[in-house]
Amino acid sequence: MNALINAINEKTKVILENDGRLLKKSFFGLLLLSLVFQGGEFGEVIRSSMIDAYIQVSVFVGFTLFVFIGLDSLTKFDVKYFLSKTQKFHVGIAAFLGAIPGCGGAIIVVTQYIHGRISFGSLVAVLTATMGDAAFLILAIEPTTGLLIFGIGIIVGSISGYIIDFIHGINFMQSETKIKVEFEKINKTFVSNFNFFWLFLFIPGFILGILVAFQIEFSPAYNSLLVFVASAGAILSIFMWSLNPLSDFQCSTDKSRGLLSRVVDTTNFVTTWVISGFLVFEIFMYFTSLDLKIFFDLWLPFVPLVAILFGFLPGCGPQVVVATFYLNGFIPLSAELGNAISNDGDALFPAIALAPKAAILATLYSAIPALVVAYGYFYLFE
Repeated sequence: MNALINAINEKTKVILENDGRLLKKSFFGLLLLSLVFQGGEFGEVIRSSMIDAYIQVSVFVGFTLFVFIGLDSLTKFDVKYFLSKTQKFHVGIAAFLGAIPGCGGAIIVVTQYIHGRISFGSLVAVLTATMGDAAFLILAIEPTTGLLIFGIGIIVGSISGYIIDFIHGINFMQSETKIKVEFEKINKTFVSNFNFFWLFLFIPGFILGILVAFQIEFSPAYNSLLVFVASAGAILSIFMWSLNPLSDFQCSTDKSRGLLSRVVDTTNFVTTWVISGFLVFEIFMYFTSLDLKIFFDLWLPFVPLVAILFGFLPGCGPQVVVATFYLNGFIPLSAELGNAISNDGDALFPAIALAPKAAILATLYSAIPALVVAYGYFYLFE
């Protein structure tokens, strides 16, 4: 009887958590969508920002996700066996998996640490190297910068991990937890019904995005098409994200789900946060007329530090906003590098839930190389 009661309580807890998350997402999505229908000059600013965010960023993020998640979906190997044969290289492997765009590789490493199969240094390496979903954004718009961050993440993560293992030993804070990270058993969601319409808008949106990127002039007819596709794509992305019962953590990492659903859901998540970043900036400028570039230039020495502190926030949303500010030229590359190293993406969620002490300590350790790299680049090149 007690077992039955515990099972019911656990199921009720999961339902309440899911409902609470969906309520928050729905409220936030409704708030964003309500801004679209504002009138006057303010409404024009909002709609223009959403169009720019979709056509300049979202379609390229979606294309990048098709490539990376496609490769991830085709990858099938025995992680446990692989780790048992590569013990001397765990730190380097962890850093490489963490640097891969998205959070899938980092989550693999975190779960292996929780099972006691890799060292604490490997955990530090992966959390240091990972940039989460913000990496897709950088790669889509500035692929050279994305590859630079990828390489720096691997190098800095590996060095950090080996130093930690040298100082503390490979058995430091070794977890004996046997809890498995299990996803919600939802194979098809309500918003999956809109995947075809999403793809119908994405394909012409991607083509138009390429033309915009090459600064090709549009006739009035094609410009109207661009406005329609980008507006509809942005609104649909926010709508689908706000009604998706799955966590953003599951959307991009659960291999049991189809490729298209993973790409669509993850792109919608990134799109929502990119649009949020655009709107924060544009609304702030609309009501204050303050030149943020001058503001950041005046406080330039502190900008990398603020970006690093933002990296401590769990999840990829805040980091996507930081990346958006970098891509729009309002914060320097040093700040983006610091944020990329200090942030842990969605991998921090299972780490905090299942090994909180190790997760917090590893996150604090990642701040050290973030400060060194960010301010080193700042003083040498900026």
